Amino acid sequence: MTPPSRSELRDHLIATKIAGDVATSRENNLDHYRSLAERDPYYQLGLTFAQPWGYRDVLALMAKSAGVSPDPAHRAGQDTIDPDRTIDALDEMGARIGAALAGGRPRLLFATGHPTGLLTVHLSLARFAVRHGAKLLTPGEGWAYSPAYHGRRTRRVRYLDGVAMLDDHGGFVHTHDSAPMEAMLRRLNGERPDLVIADHGWAGAAGEAGHPTVGFADCNDPALFLGEAEGKIAVAVPLDDNVLPRYYRPLTAYLVSRVTQAL
Repeated sequence: MTPPSRSELRDHLIATKIAGDVATSRENNLDHYRSLAERDPYYQLGLTFAQPWGYRDVLALMAKSAGVSPDPAHRAGQDTIDPDRTIDALDEMGARIGAALAGGRPRLLFATGHPTGLLTVHLSLARFAVRHGAKLLTPGEGWAYSPAYHGRRTRRVRYLDGVAMLDDHGGFVHTHDSAPMEAMLRRLNGERPDLVIADHGWAGAAGEAGHPTVGFADCNDPALFLGEAEGKIAVAVPLDDNVLPRYYRPLTAYLVSRVTQAL
């Protein structure tokens, strides 16, 4: 599709609730910020932090980076993502991907914990990258484990057109876990990625390991924004990460146009 202008994309983000008044509640956001401040590993998404990052610090950073309400007294109801912050981060992500592709035959690694939402964005980017000479890394396919918080059901790393996801008995599943990416990185066989494009714990683990990483993050997933603030994540794009897949088409077209400009 023809990429939208910045103003057209801004209107679309608000209309589809990818940004603006999003579905994620204020209560959910604040609960996750507290959990991260208490260093609950589930909410760290595979990252460790040098700064102390108390609850008020996390809230202040999320107001700056994602556009949620900065008011600590606002404890319930609607919360927001600033669409201009989303677009600014898309511009930066596009520049990073474009720079990687302009460098020759880059090795890229794609992964998502959102097979019902963000997968469509990752697939489009991966196919675009291949058309422009990238090699997609697929380490650790078939690696299996049983996450304790999912009833010990065995899950495996599988790839769809070069995008890593978790498979649970024939279906791709939502996950925040960093363990799959950590396992994949142990199986690179010397092929270090020039750039990782991911979300959730897939992005966190890659950034923690020192790989150049860009990622998407909802306003209730503050860890990637803390990682960005500490230099472990190159770009974190704030957005609702699980709206209808078709709603991401204009966003994807805009992002691909920014990648193209950077080539």
